[in-house]
Amino acid sequence: MSVAPAIQTDDLVDIGSIDEVPRRGARCVTSGEMRIAIFRTHDDQFFALEDKCPHKAGPLSQGIVHDGCVTCPLHNWVISLRSGEAQGADEGATRTFSVQVRGDRLLLDMAELTS
Repeated sequence: MSVAPAIQTDDLVDIGSIDEVPRRGARCVTSGEMRIAIFRTHDDQFFALEDKCPHKAGPLSQGIVHDGCVTCPLHNWVISLRSGEAQGADEGATRTFSVQVRGDRLLLDMAELTS
């Protein structure tokens, strides 16, 4: 997974084209020290999570995307793409960010990155 730098335009961060995120996959961007995974579902919905599983900080961007969730590659924790919450009997959550689609571009709100 390549890491692309975030480019700021107005109050939003342009993180690239929708075509740069594979279906049922992810790509990462960085903002300061934080790594953010941008996920794309099979039906072209986009979600953004901090690229850190709440269990042992595994790289969620390297996990399997399925049914609105991602499975962490380290210990198989299933994390909701919408809420960032661990599913099933597991407990914990990772930080979520709203992602907007404008034309073929993906944008994140800078205020969310600093709050």
